[in-house]
Amino acid sequence: MRYAAEPAFVLHARPWRETSLLVEVLSADHGRLGLVARGVQGPKRHLLRAALQPLQAIRFDAVQKGELAQLSAAEAVDVAPVLHGEAVLAAFYVNELCLRLAPRHVPQPELHAAYAQMRERLRAGENLAWTLRRFERDLLEALGVGLTFWVDASGHAIDPEARYRLDPEQGPRRLPGEGAGERRDTATGRALLALATDALPDAEDLASLRLPLRAVLLHHLGGRGLTSWGMLGDLGRLAAGRSGSAR
Repeated sequence: MRYAAEPAFVLHARPWRETSLLVEVLSADHGRLGLVARGVQGPKRHLLRAALQPLQAIRFDAVQKGELAQLSAAEAVDVAPVLHGEAVLAAFYVNELCLRLAPRHVPQPELHAAYAQMRERLRAGENLAWTLRRFERDLLEALGVGLTFWVDASGHAIDPEARYRLDPEQGPRRLPGEGAGERRDTATGRALLALATDALPDAEDLASLRLPLRAVLLHHLGGRGLTSWGMLGDLGRLAAGRSGSAR
């Protein structure tokens, strides 16, 4: 199979042999693809190397040979967002999620669109935690395992004043009480409704979404966590008290 001027986002690139790269991309029409980029280390190949950096939007030509496609050309179609600090880790986290959860060679147009939105939110410097929670929601939806955030697992409307656990298969489950041991890994009803309506919640409600959504993602990851979770946690502890943390 040949790919011609295929739009994609670069998720990851690593050296392979002496002069080549193994590149993972999220394409618009063919989903996640693995590419072999040969001979990218020469002095005249700096434009190609620059195009194959994570978060970069590209168009590429390649020929599929087995599991990996042989890249023949790639060009950047814009300037990737320039990120610093927590935003760099946020981008790493999003890319790691896509690498772990998006299957190869399965068209994922909704995921590609969600990635494009996330990328522009990072560029604009929007609230990192909210950017990540929305992407997590959209990723699950694109992969066909999304949750409803306006009704609970019993079919009842979400109560803004209640707290909920997120069942990966059935959705929000309301807690009968609010004991101290139950609050840390539960989301407020207000936060779930904010996800449902795409309306930024206040800081406390937004923070309540992180661990419940992480538990859902961990379920779909087969119980094996992400490298970026530890990195974000370490950074979050160093930056305790700062608003809009990416954790």
